[in-house]
Amino acid sequence: MNPFLVILTIAIYFIVLFGISYLSSRNADSDGFFVGNRKSPWFLVAIAMIGSSISGVTFVSVPGMVGVSSFSYLQMVLGFVVGQFIIAFVLIPLFYKMNVVSIYEYLENRFGMSSYKTGAWFFFISKMLGASVRLFLVCITLQLLVFEPLNLPFILNAAITVLLVWLYTFKGGVKTLIWTDAFKTFCLVISVVLCIYYIASDLDLTLKGMLTTIHESSLSKTFFFDDVNDKRYFFKQFLAGIFTMIATTGLDQDMMQRNLSCKNHKDSQKNMITSGISQFFIIALFLMLGALLFIYAEKMQIELPESSDQLFPLIATGGYFPIIVGVLFIIGLISAAYAAAGSALTALTTSFTVDILQSRDRKSEKELTKTRKKVHLGIAILMAFVIVIINALNNTSVIDAVYILASYTYGPILGLFAFGIFCKKAVHDKYIPLVAIIAPILCYVLQTNSEKWFNGYAFSYELLIFNALFTCIGLACLIKRDKLN
Repeated sequence: MNPFLVILTIAIYFIVLFGISYLSSRNADSDGFFVGNRKSPWFLVAIAMIGSSISGVTFVSVPGMVGVSSFSYLQMVLGFVVGQFIIAFVLIPLFYKMNVVSIYEYLENRFGMSSYKTGAWFFFISKMLGASVRLFLVCITLQLLVFEPLNLPFILNAAITVLLVWLYTFKGGVKTLIWTDAFKTFCLVISVVLCIYYIASDLDLTLKGMLTTIHESSLSKTFFFDDVNDKRYFFKQFLAGIFTMIATTGLDQDMMQRNLSCKNHKDSQKNMITSGISQFFIIALFLMLGALLFIYAEKMQIELPESSDQLFPLIATGGYFPIIVGVLFIIGLISAAYAAAGSALTALTTSFTVDILQSRDRKSEKELTKTRKKVHLGIAILMAFVIVIINALNNTSVIDAVYILASYTYGPILGLFAFGIFCKKAVHDKYIPLVAIIAPILCYVLQTNSEKWFNGYAFSYELLIFNALFTCIGLACLIKRDKLN
């Protein structure tokens, strides 16, 4: 695909995006940046949540993983839906009742300052790594399509990519994100639907024929109940999906800042349920697209790339289809990727300013705005640096990397909130950071030795549950025997 056509596509996309960003961020103050002034319509937030939860990783890596895992990912997505309901009816009423800006303020009220800082720092590390991995996938695709043909280095690619994210989020924050993410959701869904249409047409398949072909293919196998040692085993995937959703959405400032921008908790619950159910069907579309890509590659005798993440970019931009398919791929990819990266950058800015620096209560509006802009720029620079490091170390499927990271870094956060909600006893707050560090270390030891210790059992994403469990056990050991909260 001509690199200049890619640049033109991205340029037109961002002109529209910046226009939406400008209109939505007019007269935005710090409250608008952090929580959108709590005036966001729930249906708009629901649409925005779809775009923010489906990242560039989903757009490229989910179709690619069909070749190895078939449709088993849907087992995890079913868990996601259940997790959304738990968030809607357990966490959202709690956060609205406390009127928090950052959800980690709950930890200060429940345990104390040490746990508050622990939750904020674990979120910061989790989201920085996760967002960087997601944006890295976009960078390697743009490197292939644009920067390598023009003999430009990867470091310039990472710098420009992060700069674009910084430019459209530095002013409006959450208020801007909701509108831009809604636009990106629209582009994302249209892109994947039209890609499916063009590929099916080239295979001479009607809608019914396409569904039949996918159903009859071994790639469409969804449920795996046979082997508990298989990473695709249903209960591993389903339970991991529930707790991953609770940890990475319900206990994630990035995702919850949108929900907290709704007028009240009832509207926020409507948003969560609507976006959760919609996400299931959209992920199913991505898996269908993946099956069609492998079927097409086999029919056309296309040599499969070394990494499955490269299959969709290879076919979409390799001249096998009309140029519109390549354009749709670029639009869908940047819509998905920049939705996730923009929201992550805003959430990291909010958490660092409110939780770590604690500037919101100590400074005037003018001083707070100045601090927030400095933090926003600093985090953008750090994100670009992390992307460059990931590029040097990358050796796994990107979507696998995202969930492996989540298993280790979100586990202590999940454990802290679970213990705080279900156990009302006070604990020795100053030792909580130590517990939060020991739990992931124990999980690493468990994962490294599980096949030897448990007759071949290999941990998958359900490691998150054990990480949270170790954290809860550690907190139980810190209970103050003579006091109740």
